[in-house]
Amino acid sequence: MRKKIITNLFRIAFKIIGLLPANKKLVMFESFLGKQYSDNPRAIYEYMKKHHPEYSLFWSVDKRYDQMFVDNNIPFVKRFSISWLFKMARARYWVSNSRLPLWIPKPVHTKYLQTWHGTPLKKLANDMDDVHMPGTNTENYKKNFLKEAANWDYLISPNAYSTDIFKRAFQFDRKMIESGYPRNDILFHPHKEKITEEIKEKLNLPKGKKIILYAPTWRDNEYYSKGKYKFNLALNLDKMHKELSEDFIILFRMHYLVSDQLNLDAYQDFAYDCSQHNDISELYLIADILMTDYSSVFFDYANLRRPMIFFVYDIESYRDELRGFYFDFEKEAPGPLLKTTDEVIVELKDIINNISVHNYEEFYQKFCYLEEGQSTKRVVETLFLEK
Repeated sequence: MRKKIITNLFRIAFKIIGLLPANKKLVMFESFLGKQYSDNPRAIYEYMKKHHPEYSLFWSVDKRYDQMFVDNNIPFVKRFSISWLFKMARARYWVSNSRLPLWIPKPVHTKYLQTWHGTPLKKLANDMDDVHMPGTNTENYKKNFLKEAANWDYLISPNAYSTDIFKRAFQFDRKMIESGYPRNDILFHPHKEKITEEIKEKLNLPKGKKIILYAPTWRDNEYYSKGKYKFNLALNLDKMHKELSEDFIILFRMHYLVSDQLNLDAYQDFAYDCSQHNDISELYLIADILMTDYSSVFFDYANLRRPMIFFVYDIESYRDELRGFYFDFEKEAPGPLLKTTDEVIVELKDIINNISVHNYEEFYQKFCYLEEGQSTKRVVETLFLEK
């Protein structure tokens, strides 16, 4: 009851402050509900900071995750604080990669750029047949999603394939910026080799071993309660450690909804928890091999043209019961689909012995053709320089 009263008071205050003149040079950024300094918003922020210092740039940050912003002297306000309220309500621009709370009334003077956070494999929003998330049902989930999406003035798309899906799934009919994803510009950085070595040193990783990045998605129907999701590590890490530790290390990058549920203490020389590393794009750079499942990370990693494998132990239930896919994943995945730890081990050994060969060119041409290091520039010029 108290939370509802406070939310209503904030909504009223937001509306009143939103009637004041806009601060035309104020941009508010948010990544994954204020939990990260990452993804497309980070790329846009860093480009703006370098090329357009006349703008005032602030991050909206969940107070539980603000230490990184403090340590790195990144301007921020605590999400849902009084300072946040005034800045959000008067900002000319909002830049976010996930939905904002429905109770926030977008002022008339605000331009809202939704960057989203992945090329879709699994069905989204209005395209979903059934919703299995806690605290909602299919009808309410779609209604609330589309209500917030109606506030978006601009939406970034990484390719023509995504543009078609986003328009339908989000019922989006405003300005689509088909630019490629800003977060992937780093993969084309002229000094990416130097950046790669710096990242490895920062993470204190052993030298001379191949790096596997394991970045799975979450399961909508595996949860304790609303906002509290379960995580089941289906890999046999004991077996992987025994078979692979001489040649490999594995970095775990868990989805932000389940990233606090991983314990790798028994595998300190082999498995590393990188879930709290600010930006997964940096992990792409240092990884020799990507292992994922249905996460959109493989669309981004494909830019590097490095090996990918897919650990899909539950593909039948995920495909047929939980989400559904936009294309025939089993035929078009840019790498082998594996269901057991033994199969994963065999494939990784084949890769290191140059036995495994997969042609990604057709996949690359369909999904990655726009990404060449200029995506952020395209977005900024459309949003901030378009008259």
